[in-house]
Amino acid sequence: MASARDRVLDSFVAIVCAEGERPATLDAVAARAGVSKGGLLYHFGSKAALVEGLCDRLADLSAADVERMRDAEDGPARYFVRNCQFVGSELDLALLAASRLQQAGYDEAGRTLDETENAWLATLVDALGDVPTAQAIKLMGDGLYHAASLGAASAGRPDRASVDMEPLLVVVDRLVSARPGA
Repeated sequence: MASARDRVLDSFVAIVCAEGERPATLDAVAARAGVSKGGLLYHFGSKAALVEGLCDRLADLSAADVERMRDAEDGPARYFVRNCQFVGSELDLALLAASRLQQAGYDEAGRTLDETENAWLATLVDALGDVPTAQAIKLMGDGLYHAASLGAASAGRPDRASVDMEPLLVVVDRLVSARPGA
């Protein structure tokens, strides 16, 4: 069973993702988490503290993802592209919540999103030794994530084309092998 702190943060993320920032009041978060408002305030003294908790979670999740990228048996480029379709994961929900908070004016959420994006790109640059190739792969993954996110939002639409990942990874391999200095 998750700790009360984690349940509160999970509830905050869920409300922000589903309904936006404004409905994510302390009362609503406490109710969804199944804790008293005092219990919530024990862990997070304000909505700003909840935002900070989310940003800390996103930083931790993205740091773990970067480590998995670095250690990926088939390389960071393939890992990044392959994993950009995982909508609904804890990392995806943290990204979505931070994005909505950034749109609502929470600068810390924007900084954390920037740090996450920069860490992924830096990992690709380190692995590939070429900024334009790393940027192309990053944009490919970002596009896959965008498409997967839209597909999740419109589940059941037969007109949504699914992506055959293996041929796409062959394109990633071509980009990697054609980069300068390869």
